[in-house]
Amino acid sequence: MSVFTFPPEDVLRAREKLVLDHFRDEVRQDWDDVLSTFPHPHYELVPSMTVHDGDEAVRRYYHDTRVAFPDQNHEIIAIRHSADAVIVEFWLIGTHLGPLGAIPPTGGRHRTRMTAYFLFDEHENLVAERVYFDQLTIFKQLVGGLDRRRPRDLLKLVRAVLGLLRTAGREPDPRLQPPPGEPLAERPR
Repeated sequence: MSVFTFPPEDVLRAREKLVLDHFRDEVRQDWDDVLSTFPHPHYELVPSMTVHDGDEAVRRYYHDTRVAFPDQNHEIIAIRHSADAVIVEFWLIGTHLGPLGAIPPTGGRHRTRMTAYFLFDEHENLVAERVYFDQLTIFKQLVGGLDRRRPRDLLKLVRAVLGLLRTAGREPDPRLQPPPGEPLAERPR
């Protein structure tokens, strides 16, 4: 299929329903139903340059993010279609009550605007969810309510910053980088 050729309306509607079911089941934390939307679960988190590939890795991702944000929810802003994807803009919302990787819980809430690309193959299988967001926006909200004059909150802030720095020092997943030696594509003029 060409990037300039859209599938028929019934295909677009079926894709959108699958994506909305996926979102609903994530909020319900019904992981079996969420995973059933993929033949092979695959998440790409572009800001952190991490990939969660396969049932076990994606379940671990779900577990870790729901330990960090047990009340995680979303508000859909807009849904758009492309030749091979459903693109969803949404607010992700949650309270930081557990560790987020190396970042200890702060008790802070965040409401972060995100975009997720749900990519489909030529057989209309969902093959990836690729998510874009600003990590610093989340972090600033999580630590923003800490009172730096209180020793306990100051200690939380220091631990959170150190955790963020440890997270930032991880090697990016090579699947999200150009192959070594490949030049960047030239911009169209």
